[in-house]
Amino acid sequence: IVNRLESGDLPLEEALSEFERGVQLARQGQSQLQKAEQRVQILLADSEDSPTTPFTPDAE
Repeated sequence: IVNRLESGDLPLEEALSEFERGVQLARQGQSQLQKAEQRVQILLADSEDSPTTPFTPDAE
């Protein structure tokens, strides 16, 4: 997506569509990273004597 946008060869409407797609993908990636971070924090917070806490992702 970045290469296509940086090329400058796309018509405006197509460039806007590509930009929108890029923003959507970035948001999805950010959400996945946040969920992974929460899981890691849960795992690190648990000690051997305490029961594990199941991970339940926020409703999307």
